[in-house]
Amino acid sequence: MVAPLNWGLGHATRCIPIILEIINNGDNPIIASDGQALALLKKEFKGHTFIELPSYDIEYAKEGRNLKLKMLKDSPKIWKAIRNEHKILNRLILEHKITGIISDNRLGLYSNLIPSVIITHQLQVLSGSTTWFSTQLHLHYIKKFDYCWIPDVSGTNNLTGKLSHNTDCQLDKVYLGPLSRFKNTGQYQKKYDLLILLSGPEPQRGILEKKLLSEIKRYHGKVLFIAGRIEKEQKVEKKGNVTFYNYLSTESLQKAIDLSECVLSRSGYTTIMDLNELGKKAFFIPTPGQFEQEYLAQSLDDKGLVPYATQEDFKIEMLSRIPNYKGLGDIHSTTTSISSILEETFSRVNENSEPIPISLST
Repeated sequence: MVAPLNWGLGHATRCIPIILEIINNGDNPIIASDGQALALLKKEFKGHTFIELPSYDIEYAKEGRNLKLKMLKDSPKIWKAIRNEHKILNRLILEHKITGIISDNRLGLYSNLIPSVIITHQLQVLSGSTTWFSTQLHLHYIKKFDYCWIPDVSGTNNLTGKLSHNTDCQLDKVYLGPLSRFKNTGQYQKKYDLLILLSGPEPQRGILEKKLLSEIKRYHGKVLFIAGRIEKEQKVEKKGNVTFYNYLSTESLQKAIDLSECVLSRSGYTTIMDLNELGKKAFFIPTPGQFEQEYLAQSLDDKGLVPYATQEDFKIEMLSRIPNYKGLGDIHSTTTSISSILEETFSRVNENSEPIPISLST
């Protein structure tokens, strides 16, 4: 079972290469999530088995400074969802004959019946003055899993900075290297000057969309605008120099990024990994009050890779800073293949028992 958290679309999209490995090996993945994440994966993997899990029902505050208070207020329903998904897990294991669990930040999907692995890049959970507490709480759940897969490299030349390099925690860690659903082919010529790629929970996704719709009126290049709304049908509209889509599939989105000179987006970690794989120049607008995105944007700016601005301060003229930055594309895994790491992880979990029938081949 592959089960990403429904918090924006990043957790779901970075699970796509793992699901593809399982399918390519002839095995049958059980895909479990809720909301927009589940809707996206249903579009990507038609004909497979899907399970709707209890929703964490995560929403951002309208004002970034209120995000921590909003998350604290919502914490009882989040913990309830974690308890509920853990409570139903054993029944799901038996009903669907599940032999292993790959959870992307769904904290209740650990079991003593079968091996369970959690994917996370947050061994330090930044939350301002409460960082120590939020980190310890997250580690409490991570340690319930057999292994922790980290989508970054272990060295200092990495994408996450200090987020995934907590040396104080005693965890069975496996660094996968950056994990992306895309593959760099370098075969497209540029068609668009700018790709605007929106994502993340409401209401902040919609707030940024409204701001950028106003800002691009002063932009004179060709723009491809992906709103990041997973709806029943794909919609496309062209107004002047701007082409609008509500969403794109994986194949179409990679083509859109390849055809674009640069990308304007949130500084979510999955987006960073995707742009790193495709070797793109970008400009980031972190979600207000989201400490992780603010840290990643600042870190990449400090390294001279990608410029950023706050949502409040951003002006379309700031995109002129992009040529002064190197761009993404230099961070890659030094391992032979992600598949080998995944297969080795499961075999190590099961070294004293019968091997589980999940074989992730190259």
